[in-house]
Amino acid sequence: MQMTKVKSTHPSITEAAHRRPPDSPALASGRNPVRRKPVADWLISAASIVLIFLAWTILSTSGWLPPGYLPSPWELMTEFEVLLTQGYKRVSLWQHIGISLFRTLSGFLLGTMLGIPLGLYTGYSRVGHAAFNPVMAFIRPIPPIAFIPMVVLYLGLGEIGKVVLIFWTAFNYVHVNAHGGAASVPIAYIRAAQSIGLKPAQVFFRVVLPAAIPQIFTGLKVAMALSWAVVVAAELTGAQSGLGYMISDAALTFRIPAVFIGIALIGLIGLLLNIAIGQLENKVVHWKGRT
Repeated sequence: MQMTKVKSTHPSITEAAHRRPPDSPALASGRNPVRRKPVADWLISAASIVLIFLAWTILSTSGWLPPGYLPSPWELMTEFEVLLTQGYKRVSLWQHIGISLFRTLSGFLLGTMLGIPLGLYTGYSRVGHAAFNPVMAFIRPIPPIAFIPMVVLYLGLGEIGKVVLIFWTAFNYVHVNAHGGAASVPIAYIRAAQSIGLKPAQVFFRVVLPAAIPQIFTGLKVAMALSWAVVVAAELTGAQSGLGYMISDAALTFRIPAVFIGIALIGLIGLLLNIAIGQLENKVVHWKGRT
């Protein structure tokens, strides 16, 4: 019995694929699809700044807010020119900035000089950890501002009290990061160093210290930012100069543009200080990001 082949009426998979309509006009014309380039990050940042500036200008000049509630950009420029030429309360603007920087950097350097060695010791030494950790764990949660009454009581309203307050702020955060950096070194690294005959001091300087440096710089950045912020609170206690004094006094006398300028200067100088520490970190921790 001869069997006849029945031709299927359904197209094959290959034919169906060839007959399928193109997904896009670019494929229909035989051209590759054009990929749009992403918008550059700097352009997005610039656009956001421009939008904020426009919203600020509209709010300050539209009359929707009470007079003097939000100074316009032009009022701030005028006030800034007055501060540059005449100063504030017979003290030049640069002197206010310099005094605040002196207080901040003095306390920060003293706190760093004590916090880093002690943190490395408590993180590396079992005895040091057992001796200091309970005390530091108790004191660390207390905000530095809470010590202002005690500083005024025991050290008075002079420069020493302000520097001590900033010193404690820097020491607190530098110590905890140095401690964490030394304590987090893998034990395998230490065992390997000991197995090749390195002494405890050599293990510390060749293994523990280099491994802890990145976290130490993290603590330096946090300590610098908080020290610069605490200087404003420190200058509220009997100071007659400094950016913190200028801000508080201008607020009491309703000189609102000067308040905004003081706040903006604190933010700008804090940014520059953070950039400076970041540049130092790039030079010291030159291996960061290469492993």
